[in-house]
Amino acid sequence: MKNKLKNNIAKRIEVLSSFDEFFFTTIEKTVLLLKNTLKKNKILIYGNGGSATQSSHFAAELVNRFYKDRSALNAISLSTDIANITSIANDYNYTSIFSRQIEAIGNKNDVSIGITTSGKSENVIKALKVSKENGLRTIALCGNYTKSLKDINTDIIININALDTPIIQEVHILILHFIAEQLEELIFDDK
Repeated sequence: MKNKLKNNIAKRIEVLSSFDEFFFTTIEKTVLLLKNTLKKNKILIYGNGGSATQSSHFAAELVNRFYKDRSALNAISLSTDIANITSIANDYNYTSIFSRQIEAIGNKNDVSIGITTSGKSENVIKALKVSKENGLRTIALCGNYTKSLKDINTDIIININALDTPIIQEVHILILHFIAEQLEELIFDDK
């Protein structure tokens, strides 16, 4: 068991060690976009399964707090309203569960963040596409596969060089925590 744990840790270290300058620049670009957005607009974030819980987790870190006691930041997880999700899935289709919510509450200059470990989740891709059509800025967190996200001209793609879903999800939460920390520092240390 000890060797298996060491192997699991080594796989994660390998993924984290593969980040290059482009990756770090992409994270910095993401943080600055979100900082500027939160001055007057909101963040909408969503995903399926584990990514759904990560979207809720990230929204809670922004609305409530990460490290600092401070004013709330405007973030909404679209993965949490079961009445909306099930009614949209029932009356339209599951592919529309996020895009329909974006049509209702998304405003020009908001940021739409889709999380898809596979890079192929149809409902996340459709939501990002509808976001672009409605003037929202778009960010995607994904694994290796980025073609569908590039095809719809996603503004920022944060991709993890891995095929293992749990590893991708673990790195996603690391990134989301880092972004939450940086937003607190940049927004509330400026005041």
